[in-house]
Amino acid sequence: MQKTLIVIGALFLAAGLLWPVLSKIGLGRLPGDIAIKGEGFSFYFPITTMIVVSILASILLRWLGK
Repeated sequence: MQKTLIVIGALFLAAGLLWPVLSKIGLGRLPGDIAIKGEGFSFYFPITTMIVVSILASILLRWLGK
């Protein structure tokens, strides 16, 4: 359990540090992400981005687990 939490924390740290680079290649604004802008508010739900990140994290964790 401790190893898993450390890996998850490291992934969040890496994603935070690489976010400027990832946003330049389009991650975070993929087709299928929901963005609603109205008067005085905006709502953004990155469903496609979450699916892509989940698949990549699953592959990485499976690879690290073996």
